[in-house]
Amino acid sequence: MESVFCGLYNLGVGMSISMKNFLRPKVTEQYPENRGKKVYPERFRALLVMPHNDKNQHKCTGCGICMMNCPNGTITVITRIVTDETGKTKKVLDRHRYNLGSCIFCALCTISCPQSAIAWSNEFEHSLFDRRKLELQLNRPGSELAPENKEE
Repeated sequence: MESVFCGLYNLGVGMSISMKNFLRPKVTEQYPENRGKKVYPERFRALLVMPHNDKNQHKCTGCGICMMNCPNGTITVITRIVTDETGKTKKVLDRHRYNLGSCIFCALCTISCPQSAIAWSNEFEHSLFDRRKLELQLNRPGSELAPENKEE
């Protein structure tokens, strides 16, 4: 008989908590309607990007430090060797691949980049039906190294 009273008491406690929360004012934000009103902190990590200037130039030298520091292999830096008109060979960034689906947002890549070539953006909407669309290429097609970072 004691267990019945204990059960009824616990049921009453649970119901009183539920009723108290039911009567409180709502604080839910209507997400799609106020999408642009939300202000994110400067250190918010949502999507890794490679900033390009208006001439389609980036800062990445293709050193691969970000790839080496990534704990789960999210970043892949693919380089190629080119020969200039003087006969010198140098390594050039071909593709900078980023798998958003396996990223843990630790920021070791952006912290360790000596050129500050990659950064975090505030774009956080990543809901997709196809997992293959989470594999991104950070450098734009036809982009090249910015002149201030070229090794002479």
